[in-house]
Order: sequence, then structure tokens, then C-alpha cells
Amino acid sequence: MNKRLALIFVLLTLVIDAIGIGIIMPVTPDLIQELLGANLAAAALWGGALSASFAVMQFLFSPLIGGLSDRYGRKPVLLLSLFVVGIDYLIMGFTGSIWVLLIGRCIAGIASATQSTASAFIADISDPETKAQNFALVGAAFGIGFILGPVLGGLFAEISPRAPFFAAAALALANCAFGWLILSETVTDKIRRALSWRRINPLGALMNVSGLPSGAMMLGVVFLHNVAFFAYPSVWAYFTIERFDWSPKEVGFSLAAFGLTVAVAQAGLMRPLVARFGEWGVLMIGLVCSITAGVLISLATQGWMIYGLIFSMALSFLITPALQAIMSRLTPDDSQGELQGVLTSISALAVIISPLLMTFVFGYFSGPKAPFYMPGAPYLLAGIFDLIVLIVVYSIWRQRRRGATNAPETVPAAVTPPLPKSDQLP
Repeated sequence: MNKRLALIFVLLTLVIDAIGIGIIMPVTPDLIQELLGANLAAAALWGGALSASFAVMQFLFSPLIGGLSDRYGRKPVLLLSLFVVGIDYLIMGFTGSIWVLLIGRCIAGIASATQSTASAFIADISDPETKAQNFALVGAAFGIGFILGPVLGGLFAEISPRAPFFAAAALALANCAFGWLILSETVTDKIRRALSWRRINPLGALMNVSGLPSGAMMLGVVFLHNVAFFAYPSVWAYFTIERFDWSPKEVGFSLAAFGLTVAVAQAGLMRPLVARFGEWGVLMIGLVCSITAGVLISLATQGWMIYGLIFSMALSFLITPALQAIMSRLTPDDSQGELQGVLTSISALAVIISPLLMTFVFGYFSGPKAPFYMPGAPYLLAGIFDLIVLIVVYSIWRQRRRGATNAPETVPAAVTPPLPKSDQLP
């Protein structure tokens, strides 16, 4: 199999997936308000509930999906996921009931294996020294999709709040058909692994990954960072409408500008930054940028200020590929699907909590009972969470550095192995 062509296909899949997500974000508040006949604050709470229901299903089923991809291959799992996601967008587009919309999001959560399976696919075809760069391309693909998706969503919103959902369904189903024709399987008999209940249930899979070196602490880092990160998609449309009185089109263009910057940062900066600072250094750089962006967004009073912070926001997207690369290095080849399933479950668990928490914080600090008006409060909270993550990451790095420099007594000090590149700090 041509690894370059396979990588291109997977990245195209992720671009289209991101378009499908981004295309509906500008109109989701309007659709929920239409279904409920409620105000923006109430719509934000329902938006959080929809995201949380999706995440509950994703948390419960992602280890199973990862295990299925380790057993039966990436291709069938990936294509089935795309098909069900396409059906979910059709349900969202046609429904006149918020409860049907909720059921549709639960079904989509079960099938949402696209990114975790794609990440396992990338791990299959990547050499150890290129994993961080290839995982960064996942973020670049996401950014490119976000350039196109919100712009299309804002334009389709001029027709109807439902039109973007039909467009997203068409993209997902067309990509499913394309994958059926193009994609080759990467799971061979050499790395194929039988299904085991101990590994495919969420708790068992979490225990397996927790047994990796620093595994439990790293999973905690992934969880808390994702709680912080999902403040952005959870309340972005509500925040910008409330704070700056933006239209759906303006929300779409802001997301497109953000996506363009993410794509440039991921595709152009990850490789040289990893070469210069190592994966741990890039992880900490991303966290500093994320903290800075969260605090300053919470204080923004004019819409143009957001555009001044987009680069710092984009650099925070270096965090996830750095984490993926670090943890992938610690994981056997026949468990890459399990690892990505666990990481997806951790992300899903964060999504259960983050939208509910962040939309509540937004609603409270933008409502009449707030002690002071601050609709950007969710982003300040996100910055505080990432500050905690940075402290923990630095502690883990220090422990690993001491372990690398304290060579076994049988090794003379003069020939002690140098600190691995991935453990170096700026």
C-alpha cells in the first residue's frame, strides 16, 4: 500500500468531517430556538445537553469501536461510522422535535469512530519519528475543514437554519462512498488482535492504558485539557452573538479565520517545533498559548479583538498531536486502536462535562442574576484548567528527565545515554 496516498485519503476524510461539523455550528442556536420557541440562554443549555448526550454514547462505545478496528480493520469501522453520521445529519435537518434531535445525537455518538479510527490508521502507517508530524496533519485537516465549513454554514443559513444539515449529510455520505472505493486496509494478521471484554469496555480499556508509564497522569492531562478545550465549540456561537451581536454569517467567518490559522500552524509549525523543542516542549508551548487565549478572550469587549487572538488560539491545537504522539510511542503496535479508543473516550467524558459546565457558566454570567456581566467567563475557566494541566505536564516531564539522566549503576557516567529529543524543553 502507498502510505502517502493512504495518508492523503484519511486527511481528506477528516477535512470533510470537519466541514460537516463546522457547517452546522453557526446555525445550531437558531435551530434550537426554532424547535423550542425559547431565548438564546435556554437554547445554550439545550445545546449543552445535546453535546453531552453525544459524548455519553461516545464514551461508552469508543473502546468497543477501537477494539473492533484492531480486530476487523480500520476500513469497515470507518465507513460504517461515516454512513451513520450522514444519517444523523439528515435526522437533524428534518426533525421538528428536540427529542428526536436528542435521539439522533445519541445514535451519532455511538458511531462517531471517524477521528479515533483515522488516528489509529495514521499510527499504523507512521514511523516512530514521524508520528507527531502526522498527528499534527490531523489538526491541519481539521483546520482546513473549519475554513470551509463555517463559511458554507453561514451562507446556507441565509436559506434556512436546516439547509447546512442537509449539506453536511451529503458530504458525509459521499465521502463514505469514496472511501469504499479507495481505502486499503492497514490491519494485518501480524497486528490483528482478538476482541476481549476486558479491553473493549471503557473501564477495562482505561485500566490497560493507565498501566503505561505515567499513563494514569497522562490520561488525567488529556481529560482536563479537553474539558478546557471544549469550551470553544460549546459556547462560541452563543458568546459571540451575546457579546458582539454577531450574525450567523459573522460567526461562520470567525470560525473560518480560526480554521485557516489552525491549518497553517499545524501543517507549517509542528515539524520544526518538534525538531527544535521535542514533543514535550511543544506540548507546553501549546498550553501556554491556550491559557493566554482563554484569559484574553474572556476580557474581550470588541469583536476585532477576537481576530487578534486567533493565532494564540491556533497554537493551542499543537497540544493534542503532541499528546497523541507521546502516548502512541508508549503503546504496542497491536493496541493502537485501543489507545485511540481510550483517548476518544476520555475526550467524550470531557464533552459530557464541558458543554454542561460551560453553557451553565455562560448562561449564568450573561443572565440577570449574575454578580457581574461576563459572557466570556467559560474561557477564563478554561484558561485556569489548562494552567493546572501545564503544572502537571511539567511535573511529569521533570520525573521523566530525572529518570533519563539517572542511568543504571552499571552504566558509567561517561557513557550515560543523552536525554531523548522528545523529552527536551525549550
